[in-house]
Amino acid sequence: MKKAAVMLIVLITVVFSFSSVGEGLKPSPTIIKGKASWYSQNDPGILLTTANMERFDDSQLTCAVWDIAFNTILKVTNLENGKSVLVRVNDRGPARRLNRPIDLTKEAFSRIADLEKGLADVSVEII
Repeated sequence: MKKAAVMLIVLITVVFSFSSVGEGLKPSPTIIKGKASWYSQNDPGILLTTANMERFDDSQLTCAVWDIAFNTILKVTNLENGKSVLVRVNDRGPARRLNRPIDLTKEAFSRIADLEKGLADVSVEII
């Protein structure tokens, strides 16, 4: 009788362990809000290559972010007008002292906001 009770407890423990692990693996959207800026090949100090060693091309839909892995796809939405763009992380930035979560290439920023503004309130979601 004791063996059956122990086996039952072990079985219940294993079942609950796997069910909670499975729930922990479900992806949850990560959303970051803040100001987005843009950068271009014409800006002073911009290197020829990005942080992941690709040639920098401000006509591509890419971005600079500090804490998200290279090649991650992000959905950036302008909170003022609802326009969004999908970009790929291939660089690091913006400067931490600026307290902005993301720098977009000139092309990516132009799809969601007026370049003349220079900054836009955005939400950034990992896709």
